[in-house]
Amino acid sequence: MARTMSEPVYFILAALLDGPLHGYGIIKLAERESGGRVRLAVGTLYGALERLSESGLVELDREESVQGRPRRYYRITEAGRESVAVEAERMRQAAQVVTRRTLPRTAQA
Repeated sequence: MARTMSEPVYFILAALLDGPLHGYGIIKLAERESGGRVRLAVGTLYGALERLSESGLVELDREESVQGRPRRYYRITEAGRESVAVEAERMRQAAQVVTRRTLPRTAQA
């Protein structure tokens, strides 16, 4: 059985689908796109990014210096795109089990 992806990881990968982002950008986009359900602490985000990098799902895109502090930008890899797409399809299928049973009978026809 395939291992499911946690919601924070799902939204971290989803945040990177449109291009590289730095940590704060990932935090804000994940929160916005999850409807506020995913609120990542900085330590949680960077721990997840490290694990995702070790798994080959994200990689460092570039590093810039902003006011003397490094700002790292991450990008999703092809394996990451495939992984998040598989998870989206898994969730769609799981949701369909319930939605087709909860729709009014006239809407199912």
